[in-house]
Amino acid sequence: MYNKKQGVIYVAMNYRLGAFGWLAGPSFQADGTANAGLYDQRFALQWVQDNIHLFGGDKNKVTVIGESAGGGSIMHQITAYGGQQGVPFKQAIMQSPGFLPQASNNQLEAQYNDFLSIANVSDIAGLRALSTEALQAANTVAVWQSMWGTFNFGPAVDGYFVPAMPGKLLLDGDFSKDLKIMVGHNSDEGLLFTDPFVNTSALFTERMHEAFPAATNATISYITDVLYPSEAFPDQISRYALASSEFSFTCNTRYFDLAFKNKTYSYYFSIPPGLHGEDIPYTYFNGPSSSVVNATAAIALQDFIVTFTEGGAPKSPDVPNAPAFGMYGANSTVEDIGASSITRIKDTVANSRCDWWQRALYV
Repeated sequence: MYNKKQGVIYVAMNYRLGAFGWLAGPSFQADGTANAGLYDQRFALQWVQDNIHLFGGDKNKVTVIGESAGGGSIMHQITAYGGQQGVPFKQAIMQSPGFLPQASNNQLEAQYNDFLSIANVSDIAGLRALSTEALQAANTVAVWQSMWGTFNFGPAVDGYFVPAMPGKLLLDGDFSKDLKIMVGHNSDEGLLFTDPFVNTSALFTERMHEAFPAATNATISYITDVLYPSEAFPDQISRYALASSEFSFTCNTRYFDLAFKNKTYSYYFSIPPGLHGEDIPYTYFNGPSSSVVNATAAIALQDFIVTFTEGGAPKSPDVPNAPAFGMYGANSTVEDIGASSITRIKDTVANSRCDWWQRALYV
């Protein structure tokens, strides 16, 4: 959050990860709480609301910021309870908001049963009787057994905190609306999460079945033949990378732009190679330009973040000739942070593929 006399007051939080934070599914939820990590976050955010004045802050000007899973967490907070309980913040900055869609009870039940098997117990009571070390060991095995590019555990549809997929909730108007939103995504978000051994169309199809186990054969065929047809790509790696990028990261930003009636601020980080997470050193830049960080681009991004936090509208007073950072608008324009310039371009995820993913037809 921002305080005029003291500048930005930065508060970081912790929350449970892996099986500790994300176990879900019908059997687990009969005696356990799904999405414990999201409840941890909500508790911390409420703590800020209740106590930030003791640090010179203003609870009515809290801005949350998160990258990757952090951005995906903010997405889940804004859509929590279908928007019926509000949120303990006023503005949100989501950088590459990401998570692997998990909406199927069968998928979550299988995940829970696999964890029980790894831990060598039969139910949640058995898990509770184990030591922390034993649970950590089981969690490590479960994560290592996950599909390439995934971590097995993450936010899941539980029918309560997460009543449906966040994108679908945004589409249906079931979210907290009294917010100002800034979102950003990179030019090649999916490559780091792409299985390098997928070198045939058949393997690509197999990975889509693994990612969306509840999807019908017809739905998988639509993904492989219509959304990402093999002939449209030079190789299977680039095909997989785009699919992974869109269903896990980039389309999430588009959902927010549309849900907030195009009155959002959106940027595109295109400095090569534009991989997922490469904007983090720019966000936290604190030194001279290097082969890793372009100082001008870093200062611009930091300007955008700080001025949005200050007044709800990003600007770049420290970068000469930077264009005005306009709203997303009906023409779907974003601020392109490139290696040699900052320009306004049409959003790369303003496409029909993202429209399809948002409807969550893979459940």
